[in-house]
Formats: sequence, C-alpha cells, structure tokens
Amino acid sequence: MFRGTTSINLDVKGRLTMPTTYRDLVRMHGEGKMVCTIDTIRPCLLLYPLNQWQPIEQKLMTLPDFDPEAAAIKRLILGQANDCEMDKSGRVLLTPSLRAHAKLDKKLMLIGQVNKFELWDETLWLEQTQKDLAFVKTIDFSTSTRLRDFSL
Repeated sequence: MFRGTTSINLDVKGRLTMPTTYRDLVRMHGEGKMVCTIDTIRPCLLLYPLNQWQPIEQKLMTLPDFDPEAAAIKRLILGQANDCEMDKSGRVLLTPSLRAHAKLDKKLMLIGQVNKFELWDETLWLEQTQKDLAFVKTIDFSTSTRLRDFSL
C-alpha cells in the first residue's frame, strides 16, 4: 500500500501536503480521514488512514487498564492520537504537541510503511538511516529467528 520515502515541507500553519501519489489511496482507505500519533520509541510520528488505525485502537482497548505497562502505552499512543482529515488540497494539519514530539520543522520526510506513514524531521531521518544501515550490517540473517527466511 504505502512505500517509499518522500521529501515534503511543513507550512507555517503546521500543515503538510500529502504527495499526490498517496492521496487517492488515503481517500480510498480512510475517506481522507487519518489518525496521527507519536512513535513511542523513535522521534517521529505515525500517520494512519482511519481504516488502518481502527485495528490498532481495538488492540489497545484489550490491554488491561490496571497494568502499569499497558496503561503507559495506552496513555501515550491513544492520549497523543489526533484525528486529521485531508482537505481538498491534500493538506493535513498536525497539532503543535505532535510536531514538538517529533521535532518537526520545515523539511520533513514521509516514509511509507505499508499500512501507515512515518513522519520525520529531515535531519533526524538522515541520522536514523545511518544508524539503521550500521545496525543491519551486524545482523546474522542465518541465525536470526525473525529474519531467517527474509531475502530480497
């Protein structure tokens, strides 16, 4: 569904313009409605078409409220989640708190991740890419239980 890396800009009002290559897919898979929340591990945002967000929300609802780990995850992911609707021009407004979490300035990178997008500050994305490349070089694919059958 969503793949590739696209350089985009954030305007002074905190809006990004969805690339035209994704607009029809976002409209088809979520009627232009999206949910944006924080990534709890990396300094980026996760942007889901509504139909892709709903199963995530259902899974979060099954987590026990009285478990400290589950409660923290729910507070962070659901508490920071914001509904975003793509306007007729393909623009999506990001709240100030979401922009602050990911340190978003003017230059952004939109990363397709099959069912969602990651949204990164351009400088942080370039740094993360270098870290990921260095890390992947250390992986022994023949012994990794999760990646053993992976090949390109």
